[in-house]
Amino acid sequence: MNRVEGRVKVTGLATYAAEYPVEGVAYAYPVQSLIAKGRVARVDAAAALAMPGVLAVLSVADPPELAEDADAELALFQRPEVAYRGQIVAAAVAGTYDEARAAADAVRVEYETADHDVSLRADHPGLYRPEVVNPGFPSDTEQGDLEGGLAGAATVVDVTYTTPVLHNNPMEPHAALAVWDAEGILLVYDSTQGATTDRDMIAKTLGLPPGRVRVVARHVGGGFGSKGTTRPQAVLAALAARVTDRPVKVALTRQQMFDVTGYRTPTIQRLRLGADGEGRLTALEHVAYEQSSTLKEFAEQTAVPARVMYATPALRTAHRLVRLDVATPSWMRAPGECPGMYALESAMDELACAAGIDPVELRLRNEPETEPDSGLPFSSRNLAGCLREGARRFGWERRDPEPGVRRDGEWLIGTGVAASTYPARRSPCQAVARVRDGGFLVQVAAADIGTGARTALTRIAAETLGVAPGRVHVELGDSDLPAAPVAGGSMGTASWGSAVVRACEELKKDGREGRADTTEEVGQDSELARHAFGAQFAEVRVSAVTGEVRVSRLLGVFAAGRIVDARLARSQFVGGMTMGLGMALMEETLTDEEFGGFLRRDLAQYHIPACADVPDVEAVWLEEEDERLNPMGSKGIGEIGIVGTAAAIGNAVHHATGHRVRELPITPAKMVMTRF
Repeated sequence: MNRVEGRVKVTGLATYAAEYPVEGVAYAYPVQSLIAKGRVARVDAAAALAMPGVLAVLSVADPPELAEDADAELALFQRPEVAYRGQIVAAAVAGTYDEARAAADAVRVEYETADHDVSLRADHPGLYRPEVVNPGFPSDTEQGDLEGGLAGAATVVDVTYTTPVLHNNPMEPHAALAVWDAEGILLVYDSTQGATTDRDMIAKTLGLPPGRVRVVARHVGGGFGSKGTTRPQAVLAALAARVTDRPVKVALTRQQMFDVTGYRTPTIQRLRLGADGEGRLTALEHVAYEQSSTLKEFAEQTAVPARVMYATPALRTAHRLVRLDVATPSWMRAPGECPGMYALESAMDELACAAGIDPVELRLRNEPETEPDSGLPFSSRNLAGCLREGARRFGWERRDPEPGVRRDGEWLIGTGVAASTYPARRSPCQAVARVRDGGFLVQVAAADIGTGARTALTRIAAETLGVAPGRVHVELGDSDLPAAPVAGGSMGTASWGSAVVRACEELKKDGREGRADTTEEVGQDSELARHAFGAQFAEVRVSAVTGEVRVSRLLGVFAAGRIVDARLARSQFVGGMTMGLGMALMEETLTDEEFGGFLRRDLAQYHIPACADVPDVEAVWLEEEDERLNPMGSKGIGEIGIVGTAAAIGNAVHHATGHRVRELPITPAKMVMTRF
């Protein structure tokens, strides 16, 4: 199908959070901390308040009323303590955006500074073991005799990989428009990946019952996780609207987004792998070091994928966290799986090289019969099929086993492979389906963040009802609709679609209306290991003169259950792989050790791939039936595309040059420092 919202998007009629027409709207502009640690000693707003059009200045000098248990990142202006550089410490509200921005510049904030610590390192004295890692996995697991397995191995690799701070950078900056009505009901047009959860968090922060808050997010211009939880712009808009008794809009700049909308934690990952003479693993250890803020704990599940991937008699995974004077990290496309599989799949490539075994063959020899960590049977696992089909399509049999052999003038050419995986979850969801005007109306508070949720749900409803898609209208993006989980964790379509199928089935019985709540159904899901799998293949060209790395070919082969819509699926897979290319070669947010903030805070310095960087990218999938997952038999596809890509590219760079870069991104500067 073509996207059902395609026309309104390309004609500019689709309305995003900052674009809703509201009369008498005012604007709020944040004032951010210039120190990384300390406290606000004094706020002088006199000059700002005297400026034309200024309505109010909010700050820690006069804390607005919020719930005592408000989330620490959302509890604006409640405490004078500063936890990180860029934290919002005040805001100016004025009749126009330019007036608000000028007034914010005029607010004078005096600080009492303290020494800050913003550096993650593996020997940091503040490291500790968190009880759980996102979204609720045990921090550490261990089974078998790890040291014995390593000691008795024919081949051992002991390697450490690092990944930098990465920022989500969706096309639409975070924005919110808040309107209070005469009865004290709050309406927030917000840029969010989940209207239901956003409503609940805004209500909790303000100390209101959820029934007094409504969130509308009809169209959202991307998120990659950064809009999966409520962000400060929504709370700031609500507070400013309450103080001024006017609708207030907050539109964050790209630079502000780097500070207050989350990021992917940097990681230091040590892996120890042992294999016998046949290349079968005898031991696997994966330990990840990560950071969080002093405000709250967020521990990414970086080492968890190692619990899923390969058969081994001895397996240990662990996470260590340190609380630094930085903003709180959060979800970014495939949190945990993305950086964790980069390290694991790079280490598997190193093991293959050390053992003299083809990298595809090594992975095939270590296929498990059940999930290694839990022992649960897989609902389906077609990784071997993805590897074999990818190798066939990519021409892997023509690959020279020795690195640094193939050359075209100044360009060294190499190929690499990596496996990928992502959980196939679903969460409880509600939906309503009704007969309306000769067609059908389906309502669910899902979020379309650019992935094509409207189109997928339209197709699912139409197939269940046995009618043409043109007769179905899907309404979403409003917390007043039946409650739905966020567009995140690659579980949107599985969760919302399950509820839509059940509601449409009830409609067929009733003839007029069908309602569904899948809470009980999801709670009764059988005990299975549910995962999607894939394999990425990359060909790179590395300049022996400049160190530039070009990805000339990129192929992904996936096993992700039933594909609901081929066009939407290809878009998601290709988008994920393109983002993985950026992770491998370009993306990096540097931390300023002296002043504590992030450097490279815009898209002129934080580089992301352009079309010229991705000349040949292809995504295909295997036909896979997995009826035990959900009524559609589908698995999530939004995140698995990014998971193995960086490792495949890094492995290809090694194959081209004979040099292994273990610190992302793989920049020309790092390459020219080597001899190849």
